[in-house]
Amino acid sequence: MKHTGNQRWRGGWRSKSTRSAIYQVIALAAVIAMATYLLHNTFTNMRARGVQSGFDFLSQPAGFSISETLLVFDSSDSYLRALMAGLLNTIRVAVLGCVLSTIAGTLIGIGRLSRNVLLRGLCGAYVEVVRNVPLLLQLFTLYFLLTELMPSIDAALHPIDGLFLSKNGLQFPLPKWDAGYWGVFVGALAAAVGCCAWRIYARRKREANGRRLPVLVPLILIVIICVGAGWMLGGAPHVMDVPRLTDGVIEGGAAVTPEFLTILIGLTIYNSAFIAEIVRGGIQSVPFGQHEAAAALGLGRIYELRFVQLPQAMRVIVPPLTSQYMNLTKNSSLAIAIGYPDLVSVANTTLNQTGRAFECISLVMGCYLTLSLVTAVGMNIYNKRSLIKER
Repeated sequence: MKHTGNQRWRGGWRSKSTRSAIYQVIALAAVIAMATYLLHNTFTNMRARGVQSGFDFLSQPAGFSISETLLVFDSSDSYLRALMAGLLNTIRVAVLGCVLSTIAGTLIGIGRLSRNVLLRGLCGAYVEVVRNVPLLLQLFTLYFLLTELMPSIDAALHPIDGLFLSKNGLQFPLPKWDAGYWGVFVGALAAAVGCCAWRIYARRKREANGRRLPVLVPLILIVIICVGAGWMLGGAPHVMDVPRLTDGVIEGGAAVTPEFLTILIGLTIYNSAFIAEIVRGGIQSVPFGQHEAAAALGLGRIYELRFVQLPQAMRVIVPPLTSQYMNLTKNSSLAIAIGYPDLVSVANTTLNQTGRAFECISLVMGCYLTLSLVTAVGMNIYNKRSLIKER
């Protein structure tokens, strides 16, 4: 049946999807109009009060130093480079914190379901205590422990050769650069290719005849063999920059400051408690019949978790875990309370020197928004890959 133009229009207007699209366009236009009005009003008031605005200050010399940074930075560098150094410090803490808190949280969450009463009780106490103490208070406590109760540099703890722990932070050995280390990089690339090839081969074998090949042990062997071969081909460089205590000063090696250790350990402890509950809830969401089926097949507890419960629990674990990663990234801004030069700390110093409050705050907000969106996109991709594929 052929519809007239009038009939198509009435059908489209009555359509729920059409009305939804129109409402969204109206809402978006309202948001844009409100944002435009607020920005115009803000800049008008700033001009009326003689407040300078604009981002031209980013190219000016910063005039301050940053105590700890991954970028080479001194006071003659620009504000933009200073903000980039602060952003890299934030990313370093966020990435390491996510990795460490995930490992700790997963182990504690599994421990919460242990048949061992003592282990279950300890894990439960850890979660309840850590979750109910403010993060800022935990950071202050850790900072006090690392800066006041640690020995001075003269009497630094020296558990193994080349490792020093004192009020100055943690000093540890670092390999000295040698041209032969290019062999290690080549070996690492070969290991990455070999690991991907083995995973693809194992998956195809499983899909073809149901035979499950081991994955973890072969991957470890591939990495060891390839990296070791590259190291040998590069001449086996082994010169290490080992820290030495000389006249009350520790020289050489690499070091991390008490401020970095405080924010990293604090975020790991705090977020691992929440991740533990996420993991526990995810495992308990798997129907009990799956446990009975695994037991009927003779699977042990570890194999049951690895091949039966955790794969099914991931669809429940990943969404709240994404939110927890974003919270960890945003909570890293509390580093300003202990003097760690993260993005907020550097932006605060920039604001005090230039008076560009609106610009500095908008840059910080934009950076954290970008980090959160990148985290969400990456975890959503992983979530889609981890979903159970129904045939």
